[in-house]
Amino acid sequence: MRVSDKHQKITQAAIKVFARKGFFNARISDIAKEAKVADGTIYLYFNNKYDILISLFEEEIGKIILKTKLLLEKETHPVEMLMLFAKQHLNLLKEHRELVVVLQMELRQSNEFIQEYRNTKFVEYIDIVSEIIHKGQDEGVFRAEIMPGIIKRAYFGALDEMTRLWILSPQPHYTLDEAAVQICDVFLNGIVIK
Repeated sequence: MRVSDKHQKITQAAIKVFARKGFFNARISDIAKEAKVADGTIYLYFNNKYDILISLFEEEIGKIILKTKLLLEKETHPVEMLMLFAKQHLNLLKEHRELVVVLQMELRQSNEFIQEYRNTKFVEYIDIVSEIIHKGQDEGVFRAEIMPGIIKRAYFGALDEMTRLWILSPQPHYTLDEAAVQICDVFLNGIVIK
């Protein structure tokens, strides 16, 4: 098995263990067992659990950023791009539920992670929204006085809260696509030039 294969195997195992047991209850031995490697093998690639958490966050958010950007390349209208971003974000729950649980619940409960980690990947992800807003402003679709930095956080916050709701109560009375459309509609009706 190549070095990168073992690293990947360990991070994928960590996602499953953190989602199932929670970050604080998970042990390195749990991750090693899930990855089918010796406990000591984990320390060849990571210093500790926090290092695993940061690594999986960086790698997985990087993959999400790439996938989102590739999808957005197929669309040119800023309104449709915002809709696509919303649907892509919420559909992560269907495709990668365990990862979303870790990103949603476990990362936020780790004060050490929040204090020590420079969230450049997260910023890169939500900057996709501000880039769409800038594009819409340049094309005269969105109002010029709208501040992309505020909109990106508010938009992501609405999507993020919907994700949290679906994790905590997976049987809401609407689909993820319906939620994406509603959130996008509310934001667009507030920023589209009429």
